[in-house]
Amino acid sequence: MKGSILKIVFISIFSLVSSFVSYGQIVDLDSDNPYKKVFVDTDDFDASYLTVLEESWDKVKDDTIGLSMLNDLAYYWHTRNLNTSLAFAKKGLILSAYKNNPLWEGRFQITLGSILLRMEKLDSAFIVLKDAKNKVKEEDLAFLNTQLGYVFERRGELDKAADYALESLRLGEKLHDKKAIALAYSDLSNIFWKQSKFEKGLEYGLKSISIFEKRGIKDLDYDFTLYVVGNNYLELGKYEEALAYYNRSIEMGEQYGFYNNLSDVYISLVDLNVYLKQFEAAESAGAYAVKYAELLENNFMIMRSWLSIGKLQNLEGKSKEAIQSLQKSIKVATQDFGDEYYLSQAYEALGVAFAATQAYEEAYQAFIKYDKLKDSIFTAEADQRISHLQTEFDVALKESTIKLQETELAQQSTRQTIIIVIASFLLLFVLVLYKSYQNNKKKNALLERQNKEKEFLLKEIHHRVKNNLEIVSSLLALQSAQLTDANVVNVMQESQNRVQSMSMIHQKLYQGTNLSTIEMKGYFNNLGTHVLDSFGMEEQVNLTCEMQALELDVDTAIPLGLIVNELLTNALKYAFPDNRKGEVKLALEQKDKELLCLEVSDNGIGQSMNEKIGETGFGMRLVSLLCQQLQGKMNRMMKDGTSISFEFKIEHHNS
Repeated sequence: MKGSILKIVFISIFSLVSSFVSYGQIVDLDSDNPYKKVFVDTDDFDASYLTVLEESWDKVKDDTIGLSMLNDLAYYWHTRNLNTSLAFAKKGLILSAYKNNPLWEGRFQITLGSILLRMEKLDSAFIVLKDAKNKVKEEDLAFLNTQLGYVFERRGELDKAADYALESLRLGEKLHDKKAIALAYSDLSNIFWKQSKFEKGLEYGLKSISIFEKRGIKDLDYDFTLYVVGNNYLELGKYEEALAYYNRSIEMGEQYGFYNNLSDVYISLVDLNVYLKQFEAAESAGAYAVKYAELLENNFMIMRSWLSIGKLQNLEGKSKEAIQSLQKSIKVATQDFGDEYYLSQAYEALGVAFAATQAYEEAYQAFIKYDKLKDSIFTAEADQRISHLQTEFDVALKESTIKLQETELAQQSTRQTIIIVIASFLLLFVLVLYKSYQNNKKKNALLERQNKEKEFLLKEIHHRVKNNLEIVSSLLALQSAQLTDANVVNVMQESQNRVQSMSMIHQKLYQGTNLSTIEMKGYFNNLGTHVLDSFGMEEQVNLTCEMQALELDVDTAIPLGLIVNELLTNALKYAFPDNRKGEVKLALEQKDKELLCLEVSDNGIGQSMNEKIGETGFGMRLVSLLCQQLQGKMNRMMKDGTSISFEFKIEHHNS
């Protein structure tokens, strides 16, 4: 409990610091809707909401919105301090009268009545509320009736209080006002609790909680209902359930600064801790109850707080202290106090305290007053009236259920008709879909057949290109066989290899499953084997391809094949003289989506011995041109042989 009060102190100290955060959540003067009504449109703010309303209500240009903000300011100040609340309510009455606005004058009268009854000015509250009834709209009457019910509840006339609660319930159901329905159930729960009908009180309280939870807005009445449900659980001896609801009420009260509800809950926690034999905790709860009641300047709460402390002291055997506490309680309850229910409890507890100190005459007088007050509250007539009202309500609820069922049957018939119509449309739609599916199936079959034909034709074209290139290669071979000049023969052989490298590309295409790409590792292995064989050096030079499987498009593969062909040819011609054995390595790697790296290296005698040929020969010029075609860069390194590497940008061709 110390932690709880520390939270309240923290909120009070820093409310001004945090008010700018709440300001934007409740009030935005530049918006078309400058005010999100507290506890209706939003509860997303902290305990500084009263400061926000006070600073901004008179800055709003729209009179209706400004009066609404001022009315909320007046009403919710009664959760902190009744006198401050009263001042704002009177200001609202004067302003609405000045603006000749009877509707808002009536609404401020409802707020004023709710404040006066909490100040125990029950007669004044009743007069003000009755006068407001002819000024406000039907949507305001449920809340007005709730306040009138509180007047009679405080007077101990529980039957009349129940009348007003049921009227609020009827209005709430008529207007589909969930808040009014929840509040009516809450009031009935409280009335049944005072009548000691705790099972019925719990039933209505839980109904109220259910509606509040579905509504999704935390507010003063939701907080109060948690407290009332806890009271019913307490009287039924279900202490854990009672404590759970009290703790929820305290958490909400601390969040928004509902001092009146906090005082209520701490009074009940005195009783709960007494039942649990935790007297120290009960004393602490009593102290907090008094503290919040005095902050409110609410005599009703102060009286009840001292009453709870006096009853606790009786149980602790502190009879003299109990007499002092109970006399404080009764002193606060002046002649106009009005709430005979709690006053009767105060005289009963005082009689017990006097008897314990052997002051029997004083005890006798206290018990006489207790009996008189109790008889005025729990009369047979009142009990009969509440039972009759309960019966009326149960019958009305059954009639409402029957009407609801009839409405549901009519709606069900309408739904069935709609379902039949929709089902007919769906059936027609399915038939159209099926017909469309059949047509698409035929089209897809035709397209698949055409695609297979195109694929066959493409493969046939690549096959014929490969055959034509083979013929060109054979012609070159026949021509070179008739030549005697060694240099010319070498040129013819190199040309033959170039043609063969392109021929292999087309062979890979028509033999593979993909007509647009070439698997380069297999292609390089075949190309390397062919070049070695053409030079007769397959036993002298070992060729390795150090690369992963990699597929490239034709436009990239053909230039790469020609480059590798030229570099292999150069290596075999110049790197391994005098039948020297050696090794040639090919490496191709795609480093990212845009970059391709090629390297051809050998461990031969190095470039220095044939630098002129390497620089000026047709093969290297061809390599240079092909490198430019692929937008590449070429680098050479002479160490332990020759290594030539390339970096090419990959162009992505749309298929």
